[in-house]
Amino acid sequence: MNSDSDFQLVKDFLNGDSSAFNKIAIKYRKNIYWLARRMLGNHLDADEVTQEVLITIYKKLNSFKFNSSLFTWIYKITSTRSINFLNRKKLRRFIPFEDAKPDWIVSGDVISDQLENKEKLEKLDRILKMIPVKQRQVFILRQLDGLSYDEISKISGKSIGGLKANYHHAIKKIMEMMNEEE
Repeated sequence: MNSDSDFQLVKDFLNGDSSAFNKIAIKYRKNIYWLARRMLGNHLDADEVTQEVLITIYKKLNSFKFNSSLFTWIYKITSTRSINFLNRKKLRRFIPFEDAKPDWIVSGDVISDQLENKEKLEKLDRILKMIPVKQRQVFILRQLDGLSYDEISKISGKSIGGLKANYHHAIKKIMEMMNEEE
């Protein structure tokens, strides 16, 4: 993510160029959706949070301080909104991925490979719903989104040591649950 061009888009928006916000929304919409999707476990809730996040960004872009990357700021908003949504709805059930195709399943794959990947994704999704939200958050951001602990710390406001502990506990619980299911 190029922060120089992001910073310019923010400045353009703040100077009255409404098309700059559209460019930001188009650039980050997918990232927002997939983080929310992984946190919440289904399309409808993720879509709702995505809309909330985009509205929040639009309303609060004037409070962006340029101290971090726009990417980090947006991920923090998305993560917070997802956790708030979970708390608000007390979402505790699993709804499978039926309506979205992950990026890592390409059209050239053999059907049996696609089914196996879908089963693995559903299994991981089921397990993620069972672990505590803080552990789920750090696991998703670290393992699935490939962020560094420093980036996750900026997004979550948590210490790197605490994040590493949550990640370790998440991995341990996920491995135990995966082994129990086999």
